[in-house]
Amino acid sequence: MPVPEHRTSHKVVVIGGGYAGTLAANRLRRRDDVAVTLVNPRPRFVDRVRLHQFAARTGEAELDYGTLLDDGVHLVVDSATRIGTATRTVELASGHALDYDYVVYAVGSTGAVPSSVPGAAEFAVSTAELESARRLRGVLDELPAEAPVTVVGGGLTGIETAAELVDRGRNVTLVCGGALAPSLSAPGRRHVVKWLSRHGVAVVEADRVAEVRPDAVVLAGGAVLPSALTVWTAGFAVPELASASGLRTDDLGRLLTDETLTSVDDDRIVAAGDAAAPSGRPLRMSGQIATPLGAHAADTVLSRVAGVEPAVLDVAFAGSCVSLGRHAGLRQFARKDDTAVNVCFGGRAGAAYKELTCKLGVWKIRREARKPGSTTWLKGGHGLVTARW
Repeated sequence: MPVPEHRTSHKVVVIGGGYAGTLAANRLRRRDDVAVTLVNPRPRFVDRVRLHQFAARTGEAELDYGTLLDDGVHLVVDSATRIGTATRTVELASGHALDYDYVVYAVGSTGAVPSSVPGAAEFAVSTAELESARRLRGVLDELPAEAPVTVVGGGLTGIETAAELVDRGRNVTLVCGGALAPSLSAPGRRHVVKWLSRHGVAVVEADRVAEVRPDAVVLAGGAVLPSALTVWTAGFAVPELASASGLRTDDLGRLLTDETLTSVDDDRIVAAGDAAAPSGRPLRMSGQIATPLGAHAADTVLSRVAGVEPAVLDVAFAGSCVSLGRHAGLRQFARKDDTAVNVCFGGRAGAAYKELTCKLGVWKIRREARKPGSTTWLKGGHGLVTARW
């Protein structure tokens, strides 16, 4: 596959066109002597934080890369199948290969429907990727409004999905498999529970799904809940590209890196986003942290190009936001290490804040395209906190 010629001496291939990868690609354009190629399996950018809206037909989740990328970034629509560290090539599913001097590994994450739960892989639908969200959207279009829908997973994704569906008049049960929203503060959880109860969502906290059937879910305690549609939002998985390339990963498949986000096996491979495990202690998978990780990964590559030592990762969290349908939400504040504090606000103000954060994610990518190097982020948490879902 031909790549446009650049009067440059450093080739960087960014694998993955999500929040982290797209921002990193733009930021790498700070230097004119760096040629940037972005490899992504889809021709359009997926705004993942809106996939639950897309599934419920309350919003869209695709954007044209032409509106997001610096003109100097070359987009290749293909899938990377292997990183050849010895030959410094990225092998593609099409059979082509791209030479590189550096790789930014930003393959992101996917949903994890467990094979250990009978029927889950066959009958449950995920919201984690565009294709599964499109399938969910199609199923919902054919489903009577009164048909029972079960959402599995009591984390923020499960809450947002259940709230979006009930806001559209669906009959929803949320099976948490444990405590609802464990990452929120006690006031935050109370707010979410109250909203769900007021809008008719049946919440099951003390039990988990043991089997998924075409028309029901079976709980570990023996109860059988009618379910014309089961939506699985519990857990994440990571593409296996790193391990397939002979690079060391953690138990979930995230690339093991040092605190500059450089692979512990190869200093020409730098990770960003959900697929990075700095010092073996990855950050919480989220759109919030993808931006600074993408920026830091780009800065690490540029430092190596310049022949200077890359900076150590320093990033802090600011809390989280949860949408509760289209007219309510919750803004949860947290310490810089991502532990929630007893300060939050909800209602329409929470919804407005959530919408603002969604727009900011895309706005930062566009700003980085116009002015590479412009992205800043909250620091002081040192970024190394144990992942929680």
